[in-house]
Amino acid sequence: MALQPSLRPLIIAGTADAPHTLDIFLDYVCPFSAKLSLAIDSVLVPLLGPGGRYHGKVKAIFRPQVQPWHASSTFVHEAGLAVARAAPESFWSFSLALFKHQGEYFDVPTSTLTPLQIREKLAALAAEVIPVPSSAAGKFADLLVLASSPNGGNAVTDDLKYTIKFSRQNGIHVSPTVLWDGLVANEISSSWGEQEWTDFLLAKVTIE
Repeated sequence: MALQPSLRPLIIAGTADAPHTLDIFLDYVCPFSAKLSLAIDSVLVPLLGPGGRYHGKVKAIFRPQVQPWHASSTFVHEAGLAVARAAPESFWSFSLALFKHQGEYFDVPTSTLTPLQIREKLAALAAEVIPVPSSAAGKFADLLVLASSPNGGNAVTDDLKYTIKFSRQNGIHVSPTVLWDGLVANEISSSWGEQEWTDFLLAKVTIE
């Protein structure tokens, strides 16, 4: 599946030239996405990373899945994309932190906050994850500053549009959804652990 160059940090495991691809559509404020993120980090990242059985064979791409019925979904995904630009090496760490704190961005906790206050909370979380000393934290905040025009978005709006259009044209409606080499793998579940992922990859990938 295609991935524009500016979003290369969304490859969270494996090498960019790996022949097989797991496209994993996740929403930061979806509890099932949070559950799957734990398996990704504990199982897939080691398997696809250096020294792993499938290193160079499979890559995993985080596909932001904005779900507008969650009121803060746009804001949290903007934050993820801002980290991808400001501190690409911290994108997955920030994503895990945001999944851990997702309850703070659910509908009720954010219902009394302004958009600026939500972005300030996200900036504080990013500052905890991005290594210091670093200018990246300041760059992160700058990327989320609204344009001077009344409806111009911010510096990551184009990236957000890309991710939303990508989901729409591929018929992705809910999170989590996982594609294997471009086709929906309905059997993959947020409840999968090491055994299920190991069996899946063993059946899909030839190791020479």
